[in-house]
Amino acid sequence: MQSFKHAIRLAPLLSLLVATPAAAQCPVCAAGAVAGVGLARMLGVDDTISGLWVGGMMVALVTWTINWFNKKNIRFKGRIILTTLVYYIVFLFAPLYLWTNLLTDPYNMLWGMNKLLLGTIVGSIAFFAANLWYQSIKRRNGNHAWFPLQKVVWPIGSLLILSAAFFFIV
Repeated sequence: MQSFKHAIRLAPLLSLLVATPAAAQCPVCAAGAVAGVGLARMLGVDDTISGLWVGGMMVALVTWTINWFNKKNIRFKGRIILTTLVYYIVFLFAPLYLWTNLLTDPYNMLWGMNKLLLGTIVGSIAFFAANLWYQSIKRRNGNHAWFPLQKVVWPIGSLLILSAAFFFIV
């Protein structure tokens, strides 16, 4: 558990080493999500809400990696699926299940599923869907957003709305 806490604290600093300008997702948003999860756990925020932000961060990491592959012209069959699996296993399953057993706590369940895992799944889907929605809006609007920073507002806004919803549910 101690190593997990250290990893959460160091993640924003480590993300600065790999952040690239003008990627598919804003590096500042992702670093903020990681810092927010660490702070949320320290403040006692429910794991479902923390999981939403973990899911958003995971989607951002996968997106950055795929964009990096594209930029470096690294192409192989199944790279999106493989990249997604590697990130979710290395950064979610391994630390939370194998090392800390956090995902197997029978008292940390909502709707028959671990709260952190549920939040991560919902957060990943919402973050991904918000990005798709933004891309769709941009395409239909002559490759322009409706307003400045819409690319940031849509995915982060989706997580904020879901956080508020889960706050009232749990």
